Amino acid sequence: MLFRNKDKQDRLAAALGNALQTAPADIAGRSPWADARVRFLRNKAAVFSLGLLALITLCCIAGPWLLPHAFDAADWDAMSLPPTLKNAHFFGTDESGRDLLVRSLVGGRVSLLVGFLATLSAVTLGIVWGATAGFLGGKVDAFMMRVVDMMYAVPYLLIAILMVTILGRAFYLVVITITVFSWMDMARVVRGQTLSLRSREFIEAARALGVPTRRIIFQHIVPNLLGIVVIYTTVTVPAVILVESVLSFLGLGIQEPMTSWGVLIHDGASVMEVSSWMLLFPAGLLSLTLYCFNYIGDGLRDALDPKER
Repeated sequence: MLFRNKDKQDRLAAALGNALQTAPADIAGRSPWADARVRFLRNKAAVFSLGLLALITLCCIAGPWLLPHAFDAADWDAMSLPPTLKNAHFFGTDESGRDLLVRSLVGGRVSLLVGFLATLSAVTLGIVWGATAGFLGGKVDAFMMRVVDMMYAVPYLLIAILMVTILGRAFYLVVITITVFSWMDMARVVRGQTLSLRSREFIEAARALGVPTRRIIFQHIVPNLLGIVVIYTTVTVPAVILVESVLSFLGLGIQEPMTSWGVLIHDGASVMEVSSWMLLFPAGLLSLTLYCFNYIGDGLRDALDPKER
């Protein structure tokens, strides 16, 4: 293949040489993904957290179907009952006689679903926006980042109130509201990393080969941002769950009879002096979930870090 000038040939050769020097996993017959998996499995805290998170998720999904109580069924003979084996109220009941174990599992199902959906949407939007702005640069970058700055200036509670007032209260509105105000941090981080990557040799080589801009962004830039994306994701999911609890507390999120961990913690905090179990169990499940995400994120960060290879 012919190039327009010798500089492009030199950059391509340098890029190929660097690629050969920085791929020990491939030379050894093991792909980078397989090498990352091995390093992750060596992290006992991360593996334990992953198993614990999987167990919590499985219990939240299947548990309410296996227990004898409905999450919204009131037992008028067992109101504010502490944890007991009587009538299988293992976590006790609330002030309306509803089983707290079932409500905690259903609330976990809702909170985790909101966390995953909103985080997935926010991360996807942030990656596309930030990578495009950072790679194209110039006026496009300036315009796109000014949009991000303007979004930072808008109070999310105002938008949440407007959306609820105009569109009504629904689960998908909670996800959309959180997504709208969760992608800007990801966009700024990705944009900063992209600015440092676009001058690297392998990007120059792709340009010299005539690779389209879209393919460079999604096949060369984005894969090299995987580490920072994973870290941001594991931090964002618990943060989104906490945001959902704030919205529910203000009456803008999950509504009765449906529940979430945020709703249960709010209800338990109001009666914690006389019914401490109503706060202890939902808060404990939320804390365990946050613990799991933090350690899984640390394990994935170490496994995907090229410097550890």
